[in-house]
This record gives sequence, structure tokens and C-alpha cells, in this order.
Amino acid sequence: MSDPFELSEDVHDLSDMPDLIAVPTQPLPYLDGLNDEQTRAVMALDGPVLVLAGAGTGKTRVLTTRLAHILVEGKARPWEILAVTFTNKAAREMQSRVAIITGRPVEGWWLGTFHALCARILRRHAELVGLKHNFTILDTDDQLRLLKQLMEPLEIDEKKWPARVLMGVIQRWKDRGLTPEKILNEEGSDIAEGVLSELYRDYQIRLKTLNAVDFGDLLLHCLTLFTENIDVLHEYQIKFRYLLVDEYQDTNVAQYLWLRLLVQEHKNICCVGDDDQSIYSWRGAEVGNILKFGKDFLEATVIRLEQNYRSTPDILAAASGLISHNEGRLGKTLWTGMNGGDPVKVHAVWDGEAEARLVGDEIEVRQSRGQSLEEMAILVRAGFQMREFEERMINLGVPYRVIGGPRFYERHETRDAIAYLRVVNSPDDDLAFERIINVPKRGLGQATVQAIHQLARAQSMPMYEAARLIIQTDEIKPKARSSLSGLLQDFQRWRSNIDVLPHFELAEIILDESGYTEMWMRDKSPEAPGRLENLKELVSGLEDFDNLQGFLEHVSLVMENQENKTEDKISLMTLHAAKGLEFETVFLPGWEEGLFPHQRSLDEEGLSGLEEERRLAYVGITRAKKEAMIFYAANRRIYNQWQNSLPSRFVNELPAENIEVISEQGLNSGIGVKFGNGSLDAGFDVISDTLSYESPQKRGHTSEGTIIEAEEWTVSASPSNSTFEVGIRVFHQKFGYGKILSLDGNKLEVEFEKAGTKKVIDSFVDPA
Repeated sequence: MSDPFELSEDVHDLSDMPDLIAVPTQPLPYLDGLNDEQTRAVMALDGPVLVLAGAGTGKTRVLTTRLAHILVEGKARPWEILAVTFTNKAAREMQSRVAIITGRPVEGWWLGTFHALCARILRRHAELVGLKHNFTILDTDDQLRLLKQLMEPLEIDEKKWPARVLMGVIQRWKDRGLTPEKILNEEGSDIAEGVLSELYRDYQIRLKTLNAVDFGDLLLHCLTLFTENIDVLHEYQIKFRYLLVDEYQDTNVAQYLWLRLLVQEHKNICCVGDDDQSIYSWRGAEVGNILKFGKDFLEATVIRLEQNYRSTPDILAAASGLISHNEGRLGKTLWTGMNGGDPVKVHAVWDGEAEARLVGDEIEVRQSRGQSLEEMAILVRAGFQMREFEERMINLGVPYRVIGGPRFYERHETRDAIAYLRVVNSPDDDLAFERIINVPKRGLGQATVQAIHQLARAQSMPMYEAARLIIQTDEIKPKARSSLSGLLQDFQRWRSNIDVLPHFELAEIILDESGYTEMWMRDKSPEAPGRLENLKELVSGLEDFDNLQGFLEHVSLVMENQENKTEDKISLMTLHAAKGLEFETVFLPGWEEGLFPHQRSLDEEGLSGLEEERRLAYVGITRAKKEAMIFYAANRRIYNQWQNSLPSRFVNELPAENIEVISEQGLNSGIGVKFGNGSLDAGFDVISDTLSYESPQKRGHTSEGTIIEAEEWTVSASPSNSTFEVGIRVFHQKFGYGKILSLDGNKLEVEFEKAGTKKVIDSFVDPA
């Protein structure tokens, strides 16, 4: 048996593999309605099979029909089939569908998630890995509590290395099949003062003492069980005559190794997946598992499901043209037998507010035509983008739901920030005060809070007033008294500035001086960058209101917007949460460089990060059945600073013949911007009446006069002599007041008081 732990790095060429499976001559009722490729995928029962199933190509039907066909043909009994799904819901649906096809309930088979199947095996052989059969599976809270206990003897500073960050590294090791003994110079072994590998070892020892495992252990212990007990491994290799794996592109290394071990006897493994939809590397998924299937199984049959039953021809062509720019893929081209449909709309708008307004208008137009809100979705790259769309839906009275997470104002970090603002606005707000009294941690534990509560009840006063009294006594410890006194002084200082500083600037100061922003900056968890983006978006949103009181009243009204489960609603979610879903109309906002592809992915992962971002764009477009609408803005307001934006490189990778570019009046489309080693050969958020831009799709002029800053960007201009001089104070309708730094013909470089340094056209500013 070949070494199952040998991970090949290269991608095997699949072009010479057999991909023709005989279609049955005798009709089988359950094959009715399947196309040729689907039928071949069902009938290819012998040997390793890779089914490359593109978006909307009917892979669920293929999976269930294949399982039913194995049973009907007598190739295996239910308990001789191992079928792996990624959710328990998918497993239940598959079992139900197979029962319908076969005409009888299917019992005794091994169908479920990796974790569920591994837990089932471990229950039978727990003693062989140092456990008892009734072991406990710990949840996240219990894992973190246990890890914190073990961090103390090793003197790991939890403020510098939060437990959830260290647990994240340990779980990634487990995803890669690495036990503590195998952690040498692995990535992450040098963090936490270089003792993380020791902490990992102590954690595993403690788990066994408690007769407990975490989710990562379910696979890790199974790997240990199989590699150290060949007789047990051989039992399961003989037992499972057929293996079937769904969403193979999302498997991690440990799952890959587990499957490799089990399949060595019969070699009858069928993996179904789409390399173009691998978007979960941040949680351990390895797209390389599906890319090197042909290297792992040289005799593999590869079947491509390319006929799409979901989307219109233009949507499929646009998505296929985009994903073709990825190098790390096996290759397939989606097509459809449907006719008609509109090209993908690409909208260039002035800013995020205009983007949300236009999406809202498009939604109302479709509502007026009778289209259900349930058939529409807004898919964003980052969670912070949701705020403006939520605000717009509320203003329009359009019911909405957020899929895969809480609404913007219900998020943990947003609630904390608003709690600070509520206390500044109203010291009597006990709920807000209690929420943030020790956030970030400032040594005010439960005993201190309880003492304040007792005094407040006894004196019938708000907690804030009770806190002011208690710091004058010895009721709480000196350290806590000093910390509480400092917090109250901070609130007094912030409150004194309500009428002095703009409320959005005050909010930024509060979050900085309280240490709340720094808390998330120091946090190394994967969620921390998104939380910081949400805080920035919250501060930006404050500028839309006249004062702090008006903002807080608005938030209260939003929070009172009760969820009606039966009401028709539009769906709002991130692109990651949208995988597997489909809608008649899909809105895709924020296609700008730095936002999508996200700059963090480019900085941390380089080319592989870019390709995953492109796969994410592909997933977004292919969610649409009839309409896909992409939006990008010339400007984004981030942390109260206006920033120029370039259209995403993905916009320019869309085939021109399958898209329609629509720009706001006076705004250029930006099509033609080059990236990589190329140059910027067209303008974006340009220009004025004296500057023009030509693209194959649209010609336009802007009314705002902003010029993007790019060294290699070229644009033709009509000669013009400015009447302004360096040093003159000017006013711009969008950017406010500023001072001219330099002149170049009719182009001015102006340092604006709030928006920073911008290049504008002189005809769009006035002397101040």
C-alpha cells in the first residue's frame, strides 16, 4: 500500500484521463431526465471517479441517484457505503431522496459529516486512543476555558495572546493532521513566546484526562487509530466498498488523509466538487486536494458537469470568462440550453450612498413588476458594507433579513461601541454602562459590578451615580477603585465635548481613548479585522445624522424593527454565506480594488489569495438565475475620510460581449484599467467638461471633478489655464474647504480640511 500521508504538490494533468462511461442500454426510471454527463457520473461505479460539478449543474441529483443506483444494482448494501456530506441537513435530504428513488427506507448506512462519521468510529474503538466510549465532545466555550487554565502555568500573557487566537492555531494544526509530536517548525509554533507546541501537548493530555475531545480531535484520533492499528483500518477498508464525498474542494488535509486510508482496498471513491468554488481556505480547506486527484489516482475517471440549469447564457459566460483568469484550476466551461436573458449589468456610481440608493431603486422597480423579495439578494464582500444597505432598506420600508450573521447594529462590536455613546449621551443608562464597564478589561470584575449594583438598588439611583459614590469608599479594592475612577473621568471629559466637537469625531475619540479600538487591533483572531471595519463603518455612519442624540434614536428605531418570519424579505449576506444558494436577481456591490479583491487577502496570501477572491466573485455571479448586477463606487468614505477607488480588476476581466456598463450621469465607467505589470490606460472617477474618456461601452463626463491618483494613468485633456493660485482657500461641494497646494493647467491639488489631499478640476471649486 502506498504511503497515504504522501502529499503531492503538483497538479496532475487530467486531459488524458478516460471520461467516457457507457450509458445503459436498458432504461432505468431513475435516470430519466439526466443528461449524458450526469448519467455517466451515476453509472461510473468502478474505480476512482472525480465529478467536476459546476455551479447549477445538478450535482445533488447526481449524488442521490448514484447512491440509489449502487443499491438497486446490488453493488453494495447500505452499511457498505460511506457517504460524506458537509452538513447534517444535506445528509438528511440525501437519505430522504434515495428512499424515494428506491421506494423503501434506507437503514444502516454510513451517511453524515466527517465529524459525525469519525465520532461513530471512535465510540467503537475509544480505548485504542486512550479514551472511554462515553467521551464528551467539548464546545467552543469549554475548549477556551480549558486552554486558559493551561496558559497560566506556562505564563502566557492572555492580553497579548488571547486564548481564542491560540486555539485557532491549534485547530489549524489538527486540520492538517498534526499531533503535538509532529509540531516542530510548523507555522505558528513560534508564537506565545515559543511555548504554543508545549501548550498544545498539555491541552491534549488534559483532554484525555477529562475523557473529552474537541471537534478537531474526532478526525485526528481517527487518523491515529488507523495508522497505529492496522487491523482496525483493514476492517473498515474491507467494510466500505464505495466511498462518496460531496464538496471535495472544501476538505482539509486531515479529511483528505482519512479518505486516502479508507479507500486503499476497493479504490471505489467518487469525489464530487468544484475547484472554482473553493472559497474557505481561511478555515482550513485545501483546494489542492481536488486539483491533485489525478496524481493520487492515476486510473481516475473525470466527468465534467458543465450544463447549467440555473442561469442565463450571459451570466454563465461572464462568470466563465472571469474564472478563466485563474491558473490553479482543472478547467471547465459552463453552458446552458436556455435562450434569452439580459447581459450582466455593471454600474459605476459616485459613492457608497449612491450605490445603496441605486440598489434600493432597482429593488422597488422589480417589486412593482410583481417580483418577490425572496427572489432577490444583496451579496457583499465584507460585513461592514451591510450598514448602508440596511439603512436604505429601512428608509424604503423594504423588509430584509441578514443571512449568516446578525444585522449590523446587532453585532457584538457595534453594540459595545453604541453602549459607550449611550452612556456619554445619558449617564443613567444602566444597561449600556454595565455592558462596557469592563470592556476592554480594566480590572472591574463581577465583584465590583455587584457592589455597584447593591449600592444603586439601596439608594435608588443609576449605576453611574453609584459608581461615583463607591470610589469614595473602601467598598471595592484599591486597584478596581482607581480603574473605575479613571473610567468615570473619561466619560465626564467625553460628555463635556458633546457640544464642542462634531459627534462623529467624538465617537472616534471615545473608541480610541477607551482602548476599545486597540483591543481589536491587538486581537489576532480571524474575526478581528472585520470587527475593526465595522467600527469604522459605524463612525462613518454617524456623519449622516445631525447629532449624537439623533443617531441613537435612529438605532433604537432600527432595533425595534421586529423580525416577521412569514414576511416576504430580501436577503442580505456576504459572498461566503451565499455559496449553495440561488436567486432570480443578485446585486453585487463594492467591486473595487482593496475591497474586492480584499487587500488583506492580497497582502497575506499573494497569488493564491487573489485566485480565491476570484473564485468568490465567480460564486457571487453564479448565484443569479436571471439578473446579475455589479456595482462599484468612485469614492468610499472610510473612517470619515473620502478615498478614491479603482474598479476591481475583476470588472475588467468580465467578457465585454456579456456585460452592459452603465455609469451615473457625469461618471466614467472605468473599463480598461489594467493591473499587474500593465498600466492604467483609462480614467475612472474623472473628469470635467474639458476632459473626456472613451470606452467600448460608454463615453461620459463627470460632474464632481475628482481625479484618481495613479502614476501611469493617462488621459487626454483640452488645454486650459486656471485662474487660481497656490495658497488660496477654496470650497468643493463634496470635499468641503481646503487650500490649494499646486496647479497643473486646470487641475488643482488641494489639501481639504476633512477629506485630505485630492486632485480636482478648477471649475468645480469656488474661492472661499
